[in-house]
Amino acid sequence: MKEVWIQTVSGKRADLPTPKLDQIDINDIAYALAMKCRFNGQCKKFYSVAEHSVRVSWLLPAELTLAGLLHDANEAYLPDIPRPVKELIPEYKRVENLLEDTINLKYGIVLSDEDKRHIKRADNVMLATEARDFMGNTTDWGLTEIPLKRPIKPWTIDESRWGFLEAFNLYAGD
Repeated sequence: MKEVWIQTVSGKRADLPTPKLDQIDINDIAYALAMKCRFNGQCKKFYSVAEHSVRVSWLLPAELTLAGLLHDANEAYLPDIPRPVKELIPEYKRVENLLEDTINLKYGIVLSDEDKRHIKRADNVMLATEARDFMGNTTDWGLTEIPLKRPIKPWTIDESRWGFLEAFNLYAGD
């Protein structure tokens, strides 16, 4: 089988679809997620996956903040494919899940089904808020969560990166 891997900004090799714990690096994750725009770039203002992740973590109880912060961390190693498209690509979902499991193992995250539902709800509240603030017409999206009252003022790429790392250091106790 042909090797499939990417090189990260720190120079590490990340093997796909078989990532190793030592290939996962929080600085690579923060950098990549800060550079990625939500909604496949199809939004009115640049809004990073890193900022989204920080905002999701803010909606969670203390014991889930790290998991909430890292809920999209696999996107540092994979392209950010919109939710409806992911469902059409089973192999992508398999690799995405394997990366998520590896990242969770690296950072000591163990989630119950209830924890996963709680994180998904926070993610969906942010989705509803982001849709309102950055997307315009989302009537066909089937969103059920109520958006937050305060509109989002998006951070810069640097603010997103450093905000993500600051949250990680706070939540992970490093």
